[in-house]
Amino acid sequence: MTLRLILTRHAKSGWDDPLLDDHSRYLTSRGVRAAGAIGQWLVENGHKPDLILCSDAKRTRQTCSLITTEFDGAVDTNFVPALYLASPDVMLKELQKAGETQVVMMVAHNPGTALTAGGLTSTQPTHPDFERYPTCATTILEFAAEDWSSVTWGHGKVLDFVVPRGLTKSR
Repeated sequence: MTLRLILTRHAKSGWDDPLLDDHSRYLTSRGVRAAGAIGQWLVENGHKPDLILCSDAKRTRQTCSLITTEFDGAVDTNFVPALYLASPDVMLKELQKAGETQVVMMVAHNPGTALTAGGLTSTQPTHPDFERYPTCATTILEFAAEDWSSVTWGHGKVLDFVVPRGLTKSR
């Protein structure tokens, strides 16, 4: 069986309210546009998840909501506190709990998201932003596995990598 992972860093968030803690930060207007553009790109390229695993921070929840607004129909979404500022090992452990779900999307934070993307791939893409993994960057990875519990580091094939900057300029 082939499994597919859509790995997305949250969209651009604001730091302008000094009373908010990090977990409560919200998206900027640029972040709102970027998340919508990524949602449209996912739809246009046939990448609709069956399950979303999303950090429970406000900015990841907003990113997830704006992306899924573009989808035709609802997607099962789990808000996972362990994904808030998670390390790559924690992200992999959460992914491995997804069972036999064929297409999983994770929406989380850096540096964990960038390190997870790089660690899961057998060969990293040549895109200049892949290692930096800017806000709302999204990687599509494919794994030859029966279920997510058998997915390990270095076995994913990158199908695509996109950053919103290029998408929003063309729209």
